[in-house]
Amino acid sequence: MSGVSLRPARLSPRDVLRVGAVGLRTRPMRVFLSALGIALGIATMVAVVGISTSSKADLMAKLDHLGTDMLTIEAGAALNGEGGTPKLPKEAVAMVSRIGPVHQVSALALLKDTTVRRSPLVPAERNGGINVMAADTALLSAVSGSMAHGRWFTSATAAYPTVVLGGVAAARLGAQPGELVWIGEDRFTVIGVMEPVALAVDLDTAALVGWQAAERRLEFDGHPTRLYERSSDQAVASVRAVLTRTVNPQAPETVQVSRPSDALTAKAAASGSLTSLMLGLGAVALLVGGVGVANTMVISVLERRQEIGLRRSIGATRGQICIQFLTEALLLSGLGGVVGGLLGVLGTFGFATAQGWQVVVPPWALGGGLGSTVVIGMAAGLYPAVRASQLSPTEALGSG
Repeated sequence: MSGVSLRPARLSPRDVLRVGAVGLRTRPMRVFLSALGIALGIATMVAVVGISTSSKADLMAKLDHLGTDMLTIEAGAALNGEGGTPKLPKEAVAMVSRIGPVHQVSALALLKDTTVRRSPLVPAERNGGINVMAADTALLSAVSGSMAHGRWFTSATAAYPTVVLGGVAAARLGAQPGELVWIGEDRFTVIGVMEPVALAVDLDTAALVGWQAAERRLEFDGHPTRLYERSSDQAVASVRAVLTRTVNPQAPETVQVSRPSDALTAKAAASGSLTSLMLGLGAVALLVGGVGVANTMVISVLERRQEIGLRRSIGATRGQICIQFLTEALLLSGLGGVVGGLLGVLGTFGFATAQGWQVVVPPWALGGGLGSTVVIGMAAGLYPAVRASQLSPTEALGSG
């Protein structure tokens, strides 16, 4: 018998999981509360990344649809400091259209002292913040706009007292196609209402009249205040470099050129900054959850000292005790991570669907969330597991 080597039985992976799950099955409420902190942290991080990615995907899809090839040309302040609305030369459209890569140019003019009202009984100063603008027939296509109701100007209707309203302007006036509104002191017939225009948001609160009708009836002098120009994406930079001198060769400093799609791109960048902030908050919640798991495991070791002593007395090694409690911590944090991941996906799906976005949850967000729960579980369970393994059988059994 003296030659027989007594070695402790090795635990299979199945046995390790079964033994590690004992503490979870016997204390369900404590497990729920401990896993809740992990779940909230993971859910926050997954939902934040998913919602941000879905928003960005929708924004990029919108940019692809609208195009990034549009430039706007506006008159800046006059060099001589004169007041009034800055204007561009009457020949600006013709001059810009001569630039080789340019394939579309449209003009818009703000009629500053002209008001629009639903009835002549409404005081002129109460126009609901609606601007009256003269537009040429190419404007709708140039800004990638569309009509919600009615129709856009044709070469015929642009010469008559007709008006197209932006969506917000129509709502404020309470006017629909076929009804009359008063622009200045003249009656105009509403022939259409536009959908919101992403690349020219001020058109949503505008009342647009035809270029010729504005000249004939509203004392419009024919000078545009803004041009919309389109060329190929590859030519945008080169066209932009020559626009100011083309529009006003004598004073190019008074011409301002901008790219509306840059605002949407900046919005995507700002969304990324907000995502980083929210991820930080999710990480804090995850850390708090990890502290909760560690606290639960420490208490579990204290409450189960007799169980540890009994297992040690019948042959369990320090390593097996350590693995048991480390596995329990990993299962606890992993449970919270899985539930949190599912909540994050559901939250993303619900919010993105409500906004009409495409639902996008990056795989790395789920993988990173679940991976972080493993790290949290290891960190939270390591000290309690080592402490449990260092208890001697006599000390543990005598603690009861």
